[in-house]
Amino acid sequence: MNLKKLIRDLPIEIYKGNRNIEIGDLSFDSRKVKPGDLFIAQKGVKGDGANFIQEAVQIGAVAILTKYPDPFLEGATQLITSDVKEIARILAFRFYHDPSKHLFTIGITGTNGKTTINYLVAHLFQEIGIKTGLLGTVEYSIGDSCFDAELTTPELLTTLKYMAMMVKARCLAATMEVSSIGLDLGRTQGIDFDVGVFTNLTQDHLDYHKTMTAYATAKEKLFASLKPSAWAVICKDSPYAPQMIKATEASVLTYGLDPEADLYADVIRLTSTHSEFSVCHNHETVPCTLPLLGRFNVNNSLAAIGVLLTKGYALSQIVPLLAAFKGVPGRLERVGGNVIVDHAHTPDALQTVLKTLKELDHEKLFLVFGCGGDRDRTKRWQMGLIGEKFADHVILTSDNPRSEDPFKICQEIAAKMHDPIIEIDRYKAIEKAIESSSPKDLILIAGKGHESYQVFSHQTVPFDDREIAAKIMEKHSC
Repeated sequence: MNLKKLIRDLPIEIYKGNRNIEIGDLSFDSRKVKPGDLFIAQKGVKGDGANFIQEAVQIGAVAILTKYPDPFLEGATQLITSDVKEIARILAFRFYHDPSKHLFTIGITGTNGKTTINYLVAHLFQEIGIKTGLLGTVEYSIGDSCFDAELTTPELLTTLKYMAMMVKARCLAATMEVSSIGLDLGRTQGIDFDVGVFTNLTQDHLDYHKTMTAYATAKEKLFASLKPSAWAVICKDSPYAPQMIKATEASVLTYGLDPEADLYADVIRLTSTHSEFSVCHNHETVPCTLPLLGRFNVNNSLAAIGVLLTKGYALSQIVPLLAAFKGVPGRLERVGGNVIVDHAHTPDALQTVLKTLKELDHEKLFLVFGCGGDRDRTKRWQMGLIGEKFADHVILTSDNPRSEDPFKICQEIAAKMHDPIIEIDRYKAIEKAIESSSPKDLILIAGKGHESYQVFSHQTVPFDDREIAAKIMEKHSC
């Protein structure tokens, strides 16, 4: 796009450069700049893009959006503005032609369940014949192309770029996870959501939000942003549901296990391989077979069904499509016969998964988990007590310790437990659980789920719980 056209009518001063140039793309990460790009020197949570302007120009950036001019910078047009973040937002919507307006866009928020609902929604739309793009914790996918996810909710520029790719790939819908931090930092500001989904709100991210009130207020922003013609699909089972409903001007569809919800599940039967229940809405009841375990996944499926109901599809058309769902990477994912890997990293999520597994046929339940470093420390002892309450054997280990001492993190988890096993080497902890168990036992490896790495203070190393568990089981079966 021509730079003159891109910046038209905006409060930008041109300093040392030509405005009549072509811009190939926008970038706020100097490491990803390509020749012909406009580099946005924006201040972020952990760094300031202004420190990387020279690097971006050397790589090939032909224009720079920044707050202060640099008389010594050569080779790029300098765009000067007092509010880089706001101008960058406007430029991004212009450059990518406001792609969310060309897609049926769904934003999913809540402490737990976002990823599963995201995949369920994408699955239902795909099965019904609507090509759908997905942005979330595990991956960013556009048709047959998949990209590694960097953030649960990407920076706004990244989201718009991927949505523009979705439009180009002829997707008609986009579904994305919307985190509380992403909402608080304005990463979804201006996106035209047709549906907002609220799952639940339990303790997490208090290292960032400090209080549950602030956490809830951040979530509320998604529903406050919905236009009157949009829909808010809200879990009635959550005590925070009234707050989300009050915040929105959109039409509201409630769902849950509560029979007073607009959309609810009845006659639930849980097995070790799937769930069976009736889906009830507007005096209609349709039987459902869901190849996922646990009551919480019944709720997750209701949220996804609710999204398609707002699009005008019939309950009888939607529900049978769930039977073909193939699951979500790292969410109650079976490895071999008796090992299960899950992403549960909050007190509520860990308790929910453990209670689900307790209902399955087994002798003993082993739990291997840790807590992430540089994150909410107040949940550590709570998760330790939950593990001890529901599992027969608990082995505490490293998660992503980041800058913290892994052993001290485990000590904080164990603070109110009765003599748990601590093995900070995650490989050895998983091996210990497998060696100590029998084929009739269950082993839950929790916390990291789909992640294929482990983050330490000095390095990030490859580590996939699923691959490690499979390798250990194979070694011990020889």
